[in-house]
Amino acid sequence: MKHIISALVENRPSVLSRTAGLFARRGFNINSIAAGETADPSVTRMTIVVEGDEKILEQVEKQLNKQIDVIRVRNLGAEDTTRRELALIKVNVDPESRRYVTDIATIMKAKIVDLTPSTMTVEIADRPERVRQLILMLEQYGIAEMVRTGMIAMQKGSNSLSV
Repeated sequence: MKHIISALVENRPSVLSRTAGLFARRGFNINSIAAGETADPSVTRMTIVVEGDEKILEQVEKQLNKQIDVIRVRNLGAEDTTRRELALIKVNVDPESRRYVTDIATIMKAKIVDLTPSTMTVEIADRPERVRQLILMLEQYGIAEMVRTGMIAMQKGSNSLSV
């Protein structure tokens, strides 16, 4: 089972490296990790997606809370969060397939951000399952290159993770 963990950490050099190292030492697999400044430039928010059972989740939370630079940690349930992922997908196209790739992008509410005679680059920022769906639809045309950010997530409603 995948778990989404959000952590507020002090915005200092090597915090991300130490956090990733903590996961590696414990043998926890990180599916994705995204980090960026919050409204307070001295605080970084990390969104970590880790796979495992409840025992692994509990260990991850405990280990993160032991870190000196960690301010707050919260397990975010998939049902009560807004989740997004950004992907850039470069697709091989010829004059005939260009129209189909454009139609797929339009239907999926993605954008064409680059166009050459032989490729199109599609950008999507959406729920992870929609990103996967777009990738599956574009695979038949030949994906030349792809880059994904990893998931970011925030609790819905009035609950917030703040300092």
